[in-house]
Amino acid sequence: MTNKKRALVTGLNGFTGHYVAAELQSAGYEVWGIGENSSALPNYVQVDITHLPALQAALTSIQPQVVLHLAGIAFVGNASADAFYQVNLIGTRNLLAALASAAPQVECVLLASSANVYGNSTEGLLDESTPTNPANDYAVSKLAMEMMAKLWMDKLPIVITRPFNYTGVGQTESFLLPKIINHFKRRASYIELGNCDVFRDFSDVRSLAQAYLRLIQAAPAGQTVNVSSGINYSLNQVITMAENIAGYQIEVRINPAFVRANEVRTLLGSSAKLQSIIGAWSSPPLQDTLEWMFHSPLL
Repeated sequence: MTNKKRALVTGLNGFTGHYVAAELQSAGYEVWGIGENSSALPNYVQVDITHLPALQAALTSIQPQVVLHLAGIAFVGNASADAFYQVNLIGTRNLLAALASAAPQVECVLLASSANVYGNSTEGLLDESTPTNPANDYAVSKLAMEMMAKLWMDKLPIVITRPFNYTGVGQTESFLLPKIINHFKRRASYIELGNCDVFRDFSDVRSLAQAYLRLIQAAPAGQTVNVSSGINYSLNQVITMAENIAGYQIEVRINPAFVRANEVRTLLGSSAKLQSIIGAWSSPPLQDTLEWMFHSPLL
């Protein structure tokens, strides 16, 4: 029998779930996971969050004290709009309904939303009071999830996070920074990108996992919180960093298909509210994260 607090991570098999689980285990939690795919991981239950009865049965068995809901369809370019709403909205509602009925002792439920809810029309530093203006089905599904979750805040201790871009070893090449680094790892002669004169806020996934741990420990129920480095880099700067790490220059070809109309030049997230809740927090310099990714044996 263990006295460790039991943490449930949905989407445990995913990129973020791997790092969050490691952070929780280091902090002394007994980590359980659920996901739609099978896994050889210990304390893992295969369950589809869009199937409420199965989800209720799993939660009745697990009885978590804290929940970190990371499961969802994360790639904005996913072809199926229906999947965004089925998983990100209906799946999350099922989770909250199941927790309310099957795990009444839960102390904190962290729901991972996205900074995509702010859209791409507001320039500069964005904080939690910035008006939302989602520009695609992924972002709309996440904002809808946030609004739906407010219906459950009198029943469950919910905190919503809005992570800005983050990256690290193990993220797929459908995301921009792994695409760039993996081109250099393969020593490709050229790379096709969109507009490189845009500035974005990038965090390290390891720091994001630490922020999530500290948020569930603080349990600021009812709050919505950005998770962002507060520093932005242009894609031209990212390319230069990668060239310095790899020791050669790459030809950048602008592919018109990757250029977004009316794209905002600068997007930057404020972490002031996050740090007011969990204390001092920062992400490593992007150069350090890129070096970690480049030197990892994994693509």
